[in-house]
Amino acid sequence: MMDLNLLTAEEAHELDALIRASEHIVITGHSRPDGDALGACLGWYAYLCEHYGKEPFLAVPNAYPDFLMWLPMSERIVRYDKHPDEVQRAFDEAQLVFCIDYNGLNRVEAMEQALTDCKAPRVMLDHHLDPTIPTRLTVSHPELSSASEVVFRVMWQLGGFDTLSRKFAIPVYCGMMTDTGGFTFNSTRPEIYFIICQLLTKGIDKDKIYRNVYNNYSQWAIRLRGYLMSQKLNVFDDIHASYYTITRQNMRDFHYVRGDAEALVNEPLRIRGMKVSVSLREDDRVDNKIWVSLRSVDDFSVEDMARRFFNGGGHFNASGGYLDCSMDEAEKITREAFRYYADALGGRSGA
Repeated sequence: MMDLNLLTAEEAHELDALIRASEHIVITGHSRPDGDALGACLGWYAYLCEHYGKEPFLAVPNAYPDFLMWLPMSERIVRYDKHPDEVQRAFDEAQLVFCIDYNGLNRVEAMEQALTDCKAPRVMLDHHLDPTIPTRLTVSHPELSSASEVVFRVMWQLGGFDTLSRKFAIPVYCGMMTDTGGFTFNSTRPEIYFIICQLLTKGIDKDKIYRNVYNNYSQWAIRLRGYLMSQKLNVFDDIHASYYTITRQNMRDFHYVRGDAEALVNEPLRIRGMKVSVSLREDDRVDNKIWVSLRSVDDFSVEDMARRFFNGGGHFNASGGYLDCSMDEAEKITREAFRYYADALGGRSGA
């Protein structure tokens, strides 16, 4: 049997005891939750329900993509931006809080104060670098594919897999799939495929999960994606880098809803020799706020680029950040970043 353990025996005992002793448990995910954040949170929610008989409260700071609303038990998610008083009461009553798929309290944005003031012990289940959240127990493994993989491994070690249903398996598989781009990056370790084999024993349809996530766009989303790649993509062949922009006007023109540009940042990496792709998206409500997504292949770290230029971070080949400036200034900063890394990218830049 493959060894999936992440905890020491003492840590496993402590976590099991914390769960058993707590009636009011809150599960939290990061702001603008993606497939992995929701998959990991919903998977852990199902585990606590089905194995321990608990009824956790699941809170996220704000909206998540429409194409994830089909996930089992997603109706149990409570958004802080819509129901702040309800979430605050849950934190006030909490005896245990799980911080899943984020490494700093600032990652929950508007929900940060409520989480910070909560007196309950915290447990982190995460895979990002440099965790800073004060916790009773930190389970942080940046080398793993996803927070959903962390959730599976901790569940596996604590026991109870035989008691779980598709309500656990579907979101966990979805989280692992989305955080690896359909298992196209950060997914070469054999443990990942052992986990997939186990999830398949629960009767999940992995092909349908893929279709629900990646083949579930409106015609306007497809038109937007085509427009961005044909008209907005800036390619610097000499340094194997590219970026594109998404403005509010683009969103209005193509009836944008959250998730319409999901994973589009990976598309330019299909260009022969391309090493880095950057997406710059205007916030649809806040002026002079640009959301940045970065992807890379092979041995170039966009995590370093995100920290140095975009107030962000993440993983070696997949990171994010933001800029408080106009789109014109964001483009200038991106070109500056490309010039800074020109040698590492394999050429001299005309960016």
